[in-house]
Amino acid sequence: MKHYHGRVEVICGSMFSGKTEELIRRVRRAQIAKQNVQVFKPVIDTRYAVGRVTSHNGQDIEGHACASAAEIRARLQPDTTVVGIDEAQFFSDDLIGLVDDLAARGVRVIVAGLDLDFRGEPFGPIPRLMCAAEEVVKLHAICVVCGDEASRTQRLVNGQPARYDDPIIMIGAEESYEARCRRHHSVPR
Repeated sequence: MKHYHGRVEVICGSMFSGKTEELIRRVRRAQIAKQNVQVFKPVIDTRYAVGRVTSHNGQDIEGHACASAAEIRARLQPDTTVVGIDEAQFFSDDLIGLVDDLAARGVRVIVAGLDLDFRGEPFGPIPRLMCAAEEVVKLHAICVVCGDEASRTQRLVNGQPARYDDPIIMIGAEESYEARCRRHHSVPR
């Protein structure tokens, strides 16, 4: 099936909120509808299988690891009508132009990623993609401290909150990160 109008869908939120699960769910529905789908992720995301996009709970789907938006563009098949991009916050702002170009060509683009870094500040191209998207879904995890809705990602170093001047990018999962609500998220300076 071919889409007649391209669109951009952004799935964002903190770590452990189900962003990748939702991306996989949408991609699988597109496959059931016999649409031509390709899924991509950043090459630096080495937590799970290289040729798979994998959620923290183990759901996965075939995906290509790419170093840049230009590499995604080069790997796109001409008959692809749905493109999924996971962990989009790790790509440069060049991703914005690629996503816009694809949507203008009639492709449905589903982007998943962190909207905020561990400091609680806008992360990578996600905020600008949110502004240009036809649909934005912000998912929430559960705060590990109080059980309320979590919208922040707490980075931990030796069990303590990471400092503000720590590097923005550090690949990890449960061993380095927790979902936290605004009240229990802290970043010492």
